[in-house]
Amino acid sequence: MYMPFSLSAKFITAFCARNIVDLAAAMVADMASAEERRRSSKVVRPDALHVTSVMTKGRELAIVVEDGTLDDQALGALGYKQEFKRDFTLFESFSVSFSVLGLLPSIASTLGYGLGYSGTGGLIWGYLIAALFIQSTAFSMAELCSSIPTAGGLYYCAQVMAPPGWGPFFSWFVGWSNFCGFATGPCSVNYALAAMLITCGQITYPNYTPQTWHIYLTLLALLIMQGIVTMQSTRFIGWVSKIGTIWNLIIIFIFLIWFPVGSINSPKTAETHATWTTFENGTEWPIGWATIMGEKFLGRYSSRIHRTDIEAGFLTTIWTMSGYDAPFHLSEECSNANVASPRAIVMTSVSGLLLGWPIVLVIAYTVTNITDVVAGNYGQPFGSLCLQVLGQRAGLAMFALNIVAQFFVGQGCTITASRVVFAFSRDGALPGSRWWSHVDKRTKTPVFATWGVLTVAALLGLLMFASPVAIGAVFSIGAIAQYVSFTTPVALKLFFDNGRFKPGPWNLGRWSRSINAIACLWLLIIIPALCFPAVKGIDLTPLTMNWTALIYGGPMLLAMTWYGVSARKWFVGPRVNVEFVNGVEEVGSEGGSGSDEMMGEKR
Repeated sequence: MYMPFSLSAKFITAFCARNIVDLAAAMVADMASAEERRRSSKVVRPDALHVTSVMTKGRELAIVVEDGTLDDQALGALGYKQEFKRDFTLFESFSVSFSVLGLLPSIASTLGYGLGYSGTGGLIWGYLIAALFIQSTAFSMAELCSSIPTAGGLYYCAQVMAPPGWGPFFSWFVGWSNFCGFATGPCSVNYALAAMLITCGQITYPNYTPQTWHIYLTLLALLIMQGIVTMQSTRFIGWVSKIGTIWNLIIIFIFLIWFPVGSINSPKTAETHATWTTFENGTEWPIGWATIMGEKFLGRYSSRIHRTDIEAGFLTTIWTMSGYDAPFHLSEECSNANVASPRAIVMTSVSGLLLGWPIVLVIAYTVTNITDVVAGNYGQPFGSLCLQVLGQRAGLAMFALNIVAQFFVGQGCTITASRVVFAFSRDGALPGSRWWSHVDKRTKTPVFATWGVLTVAALLGLLMFASPVAIGAVFSIGAIAQYVSFTTPVALKLFFDNGRFKPGPWNLGRWSRSINAIACLWLLIIIPALCFPAVKGIDLTPLTMNWTALIYGGPMLLAMTWYGVSARKWFVGPRVNVEFVNGVEEVGSEGGSGSDEMMGEKR
């Protein structure tokens, strides 16, 4: 009668005993593994790796795997564990940023604003002067990247360089400004691309009448395609970016040769003196300021233009040359990052000058009627220019080549935006950070952040159903948000460094402070230029007003209000997620040193 119970008791006893033995064995194995990891790890000093780290303030040193690469050690010294695969080389990193730069597509997207404000003379001189100033910002950023090679390097640097007690505030400000610029990027670039595709339909089928929902569905299709590419592995993304770079270079050279040689006009090009000295003021301000400013309408052309609030800022140049920061955000996926990433930044900015200016010169020499280009029937100045110079069939072919290049611009924008969102979420600064900071185990890329960015783009695209002014708001944020986030860390370094900044392998040496100062001066010039209306007096109405200050300032005011009310209590800037040691007065940098120190997981 009691036999079953007796057997069951014996079985349970044996089962428990076996599991206790297994559990004990597992614990012993874990302890041995931990001890082995401890013996195979080492403490690293930021100074020895030429990085500027937030951990220096707390007298903490990161513990990294002893046989890890120098890139892994440098990232560990900054307080972050390695989560991505470092499959990018210098060329792949440059390829992404050059794709975002997208010289011909970017110049084409804002062509009407450069020509409409100040004519061919203003376009030529404005691009050259602005591109030279922008080099100071790019070189300053490259120096920061070499010392802080991490995806969130801009706001990370703001944290380190800020005056004592102000680190989290400036880190939050720079991070949110950078986020606002990149979160709107995929929408603005792909909206322009969708409009170009619709324009092709208008040119091919003259009876076709485009509808707003046609543009929106095209926008969604583009976002989905770019999302599928961006969620793949770093190696695959690198190959796509290389294809985009090669394509962009090919169409640049096709354009530079085909436009002047294949022009259907007689003469094929304009007279040199007139081209360089013709200034047509499309605003109600002096011609010098009209050449600089970025505006909402094009003065006397405004009655025939229905796209509003598109950023220009020193004509076409600011919008065109705003992708050179991509290698900074991709530095955790790049090998030899503290050298390759800053080099990629400089290569991109210099390419924007050396290849972008010839494009501008060809446009200035071949355009015959600025009014027809700026206020053409198709709503796409570059499309009108292609038809004006090459005729319908050849012009449509050139326009189509440019559209393919524009797709790679959107692709590069999406890749970079996803890394910006990942980095800021890793430090807990965005709602839903736990999701956006997730790295897919298979692809080793931030898949959730990718689709989060594209979802925001799709929602912003709905503004096109409200009004041109509403969708124009998306464009206005980009230029000012990016350059504020680019230059604020540079200004903090210039005025509040006090020896805290540790130059990396790529640095500006004794020219650092001078170049930093020029970058800050450039920001002071373009901020008011981005915010001035094109008209004044009785012509200034809600439709002709430049709402850039409100459009950028509104989201930033909300972000800073959130910081003042809540985030200041919990946001501490970059979050350390590696093991570290405290009490480091005697700790060396060799394997095993510091093994008796107190260990910590996170700050």
